[in-house]
Formats: sequence, C-alpha cells, structure tokens
Amino acid sequence: MTHYESAARSQRVVVIGAGVAGLATAGLLSREGYDVVVVEKEPQVGGRAGVVVDEHFRWDMGPSWWLMPEAFEHFYQLFDTSVEAELNLVYLNDPAFRIFTQGYPALDISTGQQNVYELFEQLEPGSGPAIERYLHGMEHDYRLAIERFLYTNFTTLRGLATPDIVRNLGRLLRSLIRSLDAAVTKRFRDTRLRQLLSYAAVFLSSAPKSTPALYGILNYTTLVEGVAYPMGGFHTFVDSLHRLAAQAGATILTGAQVHHIEQDHSTAGKRRRVSGVLYRDESGQHRIEADVVVSCADRQHTESQLVGDARAARPKYWKRRNPGMSCVLAYLGVAGDLPELAHHSLIFRHDWNADFDAVFNQHRTADRSQFSESLYVCRPSATDPTVAPAGHENLFVLIPVPAMDDGIVGNLNHREDSETTAIVDAAIVLVAERTGITDLAQRIVKRHTVGPGDFQDRFNAWQGNALGLAHTLSQSAFFRGSNASQYVEGLYFAGSTTAPGVGLPMCLISAENVVKRLRGDTTTGPLQTPLQPTATPDRHAP
Repeated sequence: MTHYESAARSQRVVVIGAGVAGLATAGLLSREGYDVVVVEKEPQVGGRAGVVVDEHFRWDMGPSWWLMPEAFEHFYQLFDTSVEAELNLVYLNDPAFRIFTQGYPALDISTGQQNVYELFEQLEPGSGPAIERYLHGMEHDYRLAIERFLYTNFTTLRGLATPDIVRNLGRLLRSLIRSLDAAVTKRFRDTRLRQLLSYAAVFLSSAPKSTPALYGILNYTTLVEGVAYPMGGFHTFVDSLHRLAAQAGATILTGAQVHHIEQDHSTAGKRRRVSGVLYRDESGQHRIEADVVVSCADRQHTESQLVGDARAARPKYWKRRNPGMSCVLAYLGVAGDLPELAHHSLIFRHDWNADFDAVFNQHRTADRSQFSESLYVCRPSATDPTVAPAGHENLFVLIPVPAMDDGIVGNLNHREDSETTAIVDAAIVLVAERTGITDLAQRIVKRHTVGPGDFQDRFNAWQGNALGLAHTLSQSAFFRGSNASQYVEGLYFAGSTTAPGVGLPMCLISAENVVKRLRGDTTTGPLQTPLQPTATPDRHAP
C-alpha cells in the first residue's frame, strides 16, 4: 500500500467523484486554500455528464438542457471568469424545442414572454393573461429561491424569517403542498399546454402529481430565460470545470476507486472523525490522508458502503426515500437529415398518466420491461456540426423506466439485456410514428445503450436512479437532508443526492454550499464573487 500525504500541513480535502459536483467542489475548495485531491473511479472525468465517442460521432452521455443561466454565470464569476470566456454558448429559439403530443400536429415552442403569450392565445384563446400571471409569479419565486432557498445549508432559520418570505408565506406554503399537476390543470385546459408546463417534473426525477407546484420556477427559466447549448457539447462544460479545478491547484486521480472512508476512533463518546480514504487502482491499494472528505458519489452508497458504520448506513431512512426515475438511454447515429426533429423534441402520449404510473409507482415491484411512452429526443447535430460526420445525425433518446436494483443493462458497458433491446426498439418505432420518419430504424448506423443497471454499476446509483432523488415535498429543501454527516465529523456531501437537488445548476450550487458549510457561513444567498479565501484553512465548521 502506498500513502499519499501532504507536504505542507494545510487542510487536506479528498473529493470522491469527478463528475460536475466533484469538479466544482474541487475547484472552489482549492481556490479557498485547501489542499484538494479528487479520486474518480472511471478513466475519464465527467460522471453522468461524460461523453460517448464512436468514430466521428460524439454523444453527451446525459445532461443536454442548459437552464438557470444565472447559476452558471455566478459559478464562473467565483473563479473570476465568465460563461462567455469559457464556453461558446448559443441560445436555441428556432424553435427552442418541439412537442409531439399524440393526436396533435407538432408544436414548436419559442421562448420569450411575447412568444409564449401568443402560443397560449393560439391554442387556448383567452389564456394569454393567465400565462403572464403564472410566469410572473414563477419569476418572483425563482428569484426568492436563489436568494433564500438554494444557496443555503438551512443551519439556522433566521434567514427564512425575512420580510419577503413572511409576506409570501401563505402562497409559498400552498405551492409546496399543491402539486405541479394541480397548479397547471387549474389554470389551463389544453392538453398540450398542460404537458408543456408539467414536464418540468421529469427534470427533477419526479412526476407532476408528486412534485410541489413551487418547482414551476423551472417553467420561468425555460420559457422566459430560454434554452441554450454549449457548442462542442456539454463535455466542453465539464472540460472547463476540470481546467478551473486544475488551475486552482486540485490534484485529480482517475481510474481510482474509493472503497473505504477511514475514521479516527480515538475520541471516546464523540463522533468519529474522517482521517483518510482508501482507494484501489491498477497498481494496487493506496491511502490518502484527509482532514475533510466530500463525497460527490451517491449518498446511499457512501453511507452504506464507504463509511462502514451501521448507524451511518441508515437502512430505515433509505427504505422511506424515493429514488426517482431511471432511464434507458440510446445513443444513435443516423444516416441522412432529420429535419422533423428539433434540437430538443418531447414526445408525449395524449394521456400520459399511465407513463408516470409505470415509472414512479413505488408500491409495485419494478417490471424490467416497463417503460414510458412519453420520452425525450435530443438532436444536437441540428445545431452543432461537430457531433456527427457529414451527412449524418446524432440522436440521444431518453426513455424513462422505473428505478430498480440490479436492473437491465445496455451494450455500452455490458452485453445488452433483451429487455433493453426491446425497449429501445419500441422507442425507435414510437419516434418514427409520431414524427413521420418512417424509415428511422433502417437508417441507424450506430447504436449504443445504457440502462438502470449501468447507472448502478458505473455510478453506484441507488436503485439505478438516473438523475438523483425525486423532488417530492419530503425530499425538497431542508427535508432533502444535510450536506454534513450526522455520524462522521468531517464528512460532507455534494451532488444530486443531497441538497439542493437534481441537475447541473444544483450540482454547482451544492459545491458552493460545501464552501459555506466549511466557512460556517449561515447566509442564504450566493457568495460574493470572485471567491476570496477567508483565511488559510486550519479548521472547519461542523
């Protein structure tokens, strides 16, 4: 066994996982003055935001929607840079996305207040003022969330007793108790408009009927602020995080799997404290000394497998948790042009309740062949010519399926299960029928797939979840859980399985919240930019 120790005794932080949250955490803590080492089990960084390459095709593995632009801009400003300086970001509005609802013609969605007003008036005459009022309310709640609910660890309630929250307390409580589905159906009748405003729940690994109406704030950022895409693909965003972390001084180890978080047992009667991590790579087992460990791996995996303590594993707690949804993903290379599909296309069944029931019914044993017939197709080659060879298209198909233990797998890392094959085949037929691309299956020249079992195997995802824990009321805000372990001192969490939640912006915010936790900062808003170290770290807050 080799030992990795710090030459200078500044506080050593080990970050587990080099996905978006891990790289963001490493960069911020390095800039804060910590000695940071990142340990990543895969050969490449990126995690769920990695990349699949096959000859001249290049697919983003997961994230494909750029929403909440303020969160990205603020994060880069912490490093004294900007989105413009780091990425070539383009906004999509021709259209921003396209909806195919069963029984209706394709519907193009263009963002911006006026465009949305006109769309609603066209499909449901008289609904223009209603969508204006709705989006105005969601904008208010969106700003409030940024100022009070996202950039906080909820270590004190003082930040929640502000005049703006007190004034809006009744409405906020109603938005938490009422579902997104109920809030939307109360205001609008047209099926397509209801689906447009309810699909935001899927971005949160949840279903519209179990997602609090407050998450309609995503409708504001999608429909008003707009949808963007980083040219070259989302891996360019990951590359920027990697670059910023390395420039700040972080050491990043890949192909290194952490299998234990060591703890100091010497203090009787008190919480044990982290002292290091053990990991394996191709050369054997190694130890890294640590004063702080930030796990950006799946939290259930961290608590049950890496800590090695029955109390920290919390089996009863996890039995009550909702893992959210999983997915079968298909990465397709297609010959010829596909103008029928936009950069983003949403394909919905007219009555999609059966789809959500199939994916989110926790009271039924997961069926390995069950899948949603409402799905998402990304065609980045509509915008970016570098993701596919000339004369070809790049498609990413996301098919929601139930989260399940030891689930089906695709062909990207394993021998594909027959259920995965059948689901992808059915999805391709469905896309062809709804979009009118009758020869889609015959034109596919590349096909790679992953399933719930791949998420579990590759990312240690609990129940093979694809995005993170569902954003139900009991798994939102302070109910989602603290980013500090209650059993092991010096162990913290970032990423989609802790607060504030699922998605790229939330992962960036979770990294910033670790900085605030270590500083003992109990404020509720974003940190001042650029990030200035408070002092050379020699201790950390509980």
